[in-house]
Amino acid sequence: MIDRTIYDIFRRGSKTYFYSTLFFPPRVRKDVFSLYSFVRVADDYVDAVPQEVDEFYAFTGRYAAAAAGEATGDVVIDSFVELAGRKDFDPAWTVAFLSSMESDITVTSYRTIRDLEGYLYGSSEVVGLMMARLLDLPPESYVAAQNLGRAMQYVNFIRDIAEDLALGRTYFPAEEIEAFGLDDLSAATAARHPRGFAAFLRFQLRRYREWQEQAETGFRYIPRRYRIPIRTASDMYRWTAQTIEHDPAVVYRGKVKPSVGRIVSRAAANTLKA
Repeated sequence: MIDRTIYDIFRRGSKTYFYSTLFFPPRVRKDVFSLYSFVRVADDYVDAVPQEVDEFYAFTGRYAAAAAGEATGDVVIDSFVELAGRKDFDPAWTVAFLSSMESDITVTSYRTIRDLEGYLYGSSEVVGLMMARLLDLPPESYVAAQNLGRAMQYVNFIRDIAEDLALGRTYFPAEEIEAFGLDDLSAATAARHPRGFAAFLRFQLRRYREWQEQAETGFRYIPRRYRIPIRTASDMYRWTAQTIEHDPAVVYRGKVKPSVGRIVSRAAANTLKA
């Protein structure tokens, strides 16, 4: 039985992940809900306007207490710590995740892709590693799991350019923005330099596709009953990327997200071909 608090956090947090996860077997579904609610709550604190910095550090403090064996009464944290212990998550993964979330409090830009790599590892790759361990996948799958997490996160960066700018952040390497003749990634700059902006975004989408292709080499390690929801989520991120590539300026007009009907119909198609 999934706790209602955890269920509501997941449902509000991500349409793609939520509806894809429903295609996991019930036992696995419960564990995915526990994992996602933990990362969602931490992320929400640093993405709030204004940022809920005290709440974030209180959350990390409760996590440290729970990891040390204390029952905190926080269902999100206690459920995650139970899962992490049962599935033998490397504690360093959680430390890296919380470190990346903490960096969103003070870091607003990255000069190079190498500068961004540490953030990507903590914010997304370790979540892929946790999912691989949660599903009892072999270690041979871990690099692919990291690449899938990184690829999905990068599509989020592309989709959420305007939202992140409103939070005072730019995740794309500054040297690459400059290389395409852009002063920044504001809507005004994109309107003044539509070709440069479109070329910049398509360059970033090529990077996403490289990581995505590397991730898909690991799908062979995923049992069929687990492959359906993972492939469905992956397909929806590909759809988002393709939609943006067709019309780069769409990122300033609203958040590109697949409908529930599209997610469910893709899951049904993947069920037939899995």
